[in-house]
Amino acid sequence: MKAGIGDGWFRRYEAAAPGERVVVLPHAGGSAAFYHRWGASFGPETEVLVACYPGRHTRLDEPLVRGMDVLADRLTAALLPFTDLPLTLFGHSMGASLAHEVALRLEARHSVRIAGLHVSSRKPPHRLTPRGLHLEDDRALIAEVVRLGGTDAAALAAPELRALVLPAIRADFEIAETYGPRAAVPVGCPVHAYGGDRDPAVSVADLAAWADIAPAGFRQSVLPGGHFYLVDRHAELTGALARSLGGVR
Repeated sequence: MKAGIGDGWFRRYEAAAPGERVVVLPHAGGSAAFYHRWGASFGPETEVLVACYPGRHTRLDEPLVRGMDVLADRLTAALLPFTDLPLTLFGHSMGASLAHEVALRLEARHSVRIAGLHVSSRKPPHRLTPRGLHLEDDRALIAEVVRLGGTDAAALAAPELRALVLPAIRADFEIAETYGPRAAVPVGCPVHAYGGDRDPAVSVADLAAWADIAPAGFRQSVLPGGHFYLVDRHAELTGALARSLGGVR
């Protein structure tokens, strides 16, 4: 698939015969580069868009966003030109909450019902509890990144890289930690929840609670691994997503 930038907000992997789109929303501190393998993980009819949040990489000169509603509003607006094909949203960790909020906005404000909502390693909105780690010192924040197993932990060991990436991680943690609990507002599409069986932050029961927002259908997949199970289980995860494009079935 040919890769390029779509309107600044997305790393776009074009399909040979596009008939649908998968939109990937990264985790706190995550980047489009983390999901580069996703661009070649689907068939020739599936275009992949990976969100590029402000304040990092190609958007380093832009102010960081620090609130879920602001980020969801802006991302929803950026997605509107891409709604000419069926959309499936996949969000990991913080990105799962963002995907839910974007799905709600597309449906309520623009009459766009997405084909499927896929959420990973995140509690649903009504089971979230506020946290204040984003207010702690750098050492505490880095310790949490290491605990969850994010690949950004390696970059945080080098002072020059730490100074570059830590502000975005802190801003994203603020987004994630100050969001919720909120009402379990349902979406009009099927929902599929994924997670690792050894995730220290999200239990299997937490994943199952996404069913509360899924009157149109719900499935749950638990794979071996921790919070970042999707690194080692990439093929299984993208395979499951590919089989359910256009809805959970």
